[in-house]
Amino acid sequence: MEMKKFKEIAEVLEKESRTTPASIAAMLNIGEDETAESIREMESEGIIRGYSAVVDREKAGYGGVSALIEVKVTPQRGEGFDRVAQRIYSYPQVRGCYLMSGGFDLAVLVEGSDMKEVALFVAEKLAVQDSVLSTSTHFVLRKYKDMGFVFGEKHQDDREGIIL
Repeated sequence: MEMKKFKEIAEVLEKESRTTPASIAAMLNIGEDETAESIREMESEGIIRGYSAVVDREKAGYGGVSALIEVKVTPQRGEGFDRVAQRIYSYPQVRGCYLMSGGFDLAVLVEGSDMKEVALFVAEKLAVQDSVLSTSTHFVLRKYKDMGFVFGEKHQDDREGIIL
């Protein structure tokens, strides 16, 4: 299948991973078998890395905190930032790890049960690595939008209009 169709199918699945091959085929005007085969091919080639649900952790009662940690590192000879990033993203607390431009090299998204747990992760596991020069931790206070989904309730104005 041409790359354009792969891209179109992947975009549909990114927005709603539960969309069936039949629905995707109807949306894109292609065959259902061709769509299902393309999805299997993208999964086997690692184009589709996985499927997940976007959960409002606050509403679900999970508690916990998230933090975005900027990390300045010394790249490793012959491997650049890859080896350092691999060591960092191997920890179970790490939900994301990104090479960035700007004042810091990596942005690391971490989740913990509370601020102290995240702070201990930074102090005991992240900042002590030989290649880590400095960190800057930013705790997420409220999620407004994540993975394309808006969080929080919209407040409706229940007041009645007054006509004079």
